[in-house]
Amino acid sequence: CATAASATKLCADSIRLGDYDIGIAVGMDKHPRGAFTEDPALVGMPTWYAENGQYLTTKFFGMKANRYLHEHGISTSALAKVAAKNFRNGALNPNAFRRKPISEEDILNSPILNYPLTQYMFCTPDEGAAAAIMCRADIAQRFTAKPVYVRAVEIRTRRYGAYEVNTTYAPVDEDVSPTVYAAKAAFEKAGVAPDEVGVIQLQDTDAGAEVIHMAEAGFCTDGEQEKLLAEGATEITGPMPVNTDGGLIANGEPIGASGLRQMHELVCQLRGQAGDRQVPGTPRVGFAQVYGAPGTAAATILTT
Repeated sequence: CATAASATKLCADSIRLGDYDIGIAVGMDKHPRGAFTEDPALVGMPTWYAENGQYLTTKFFGMKANRYLHEHGISTSALAKVAAKNFRNGALNPNAFRRKPISEEDILNSPILNYPLTQYMFCTPDEGAAAAIMCRADIAQRFTAKPVYVRAVEIRTRRYGAYEVNTTYAPVDEDVSPTVYAAKAAFEKAGVAPDEVGVIQLQDTDAGAEVIHMAEAGFCTDGEQEKLLAEGATEITGPMPVNTDGGLIANGEPIGASGLRQMHELVCQLRGQAGDRQVPGTPRVGFAQVYGAPGTAAATILTT
């Protein structure tokens, strides 16, 4: 799921290093029916990993969300608020896969797939593509009157002790997620702080992931999410708008394209061109985070 961030980093770094003046990063994915399998042998993993219910990502993310909610006193209603918010935002996005709002009640009452996650708390695999054209900062004015600058793209992989997707061990002493390391590195490189970010894109493979990543990326503390969601902090009109285009829950997950879809939304927001889903005021800093198997995360910071 961090594929597009890798493409973005390679393109941006190649231009920064002087190898090229202009470049393009492209991400895409096609998911024919049956593309997702429960056979771990295809990636060289032991059969017991699937037999105990961890190989299929819906099961893993359900267990991860359940543990996080239990440890930090967060209710399943908070998950429904995340999903409902993203469906509302997706209804304002002409590129979204799902463009119909769904109420919190309907989300909570939809079939449970992997507790505590219900059907409408998950994103949907789909097909899609995205691309971003980048150039040297000193020539950007040739092509646009509203340039947006790539300040940082940082990628980190899991360290020993981090229990992530496709991890076949559970150390006694746990480490934090690679998202924590990627976000800290990106903020340090860009020279900005989380409270300076005006629009946020987070990996929401499921509603629990968005809740967890809010804290891992540094926008709140563990357990603070319930209060923030109840106050509407992550809505388009809130002080820390998250997934203004509907995120993965509304756009689906064409894995190789998702990171660039996030960049597209940040660019639209920072340029004031997001239409009905435009964040109020004049956001100047955008943050995007992606996370996926086998425990890889990336954080990207864009500014005007």
